[in-house]
Amino acid sequence: MASVFVPVLYLFLVIGSLGIFSSFYRKRAAKRQIESYFPRHLERDQYVTLLQQTDPPPNETLLKAALIRRAMADVQRIVRIREDKPALQILLQKGSVGDDLWNSLLAAEKEMEAEILEVVNEANTFVEGWGQIIFQSASEIIQNEKMRAVFEASAKSRTEKGASRQTSRNAL
Repeated sequence: MASVFVPVLYLFLVIGSLGIFSSFYRKRAAKRQIESYFPRHLERDQYVTLLQQTDPPPNETLLKAALIRRAMADVQRIVRIREDKPALQILLQKGSVGDDLWNSLLAAEKEMEAEILEVVNEANTFVEGWGQIIFQSASEIIQNEKMRAVFEASAKSRTEKGASRQTSRNAL
């Protein structure tokens, strides 16, 4: 009787410990899901909210402006992916960065491909052929905003320098 009891107890312990291990492992793996490479896409959320608004329905120019803002955010994300990918690849090869960050970058890249197609289709619903040039327009708007920011910063620094020179002259 004892000879049958020991192997059954052994199997019970092995199967039980494997079951406990697998449950802890699955819980831990579920917590460790791939984090998004980018924060929430607020411009997309705003555009979708405007599309779903029915009372009163939004103006078409407002929808177009929201779609352009969405395309601008997408262009900025695409540029960031293009800049970060080679550096992350080198860091991954050296072992400085884990696979989870690389996988989140690849997931963000696939998400951006789907986002681009969605924006192009939305743009074509407003004006046929607009999907071909919406991202070019968004890039130009971004460059214009950057140039405006540099111009305003240089004008501000000039006025500050002029004010500091004026106060130094008054102090003398």
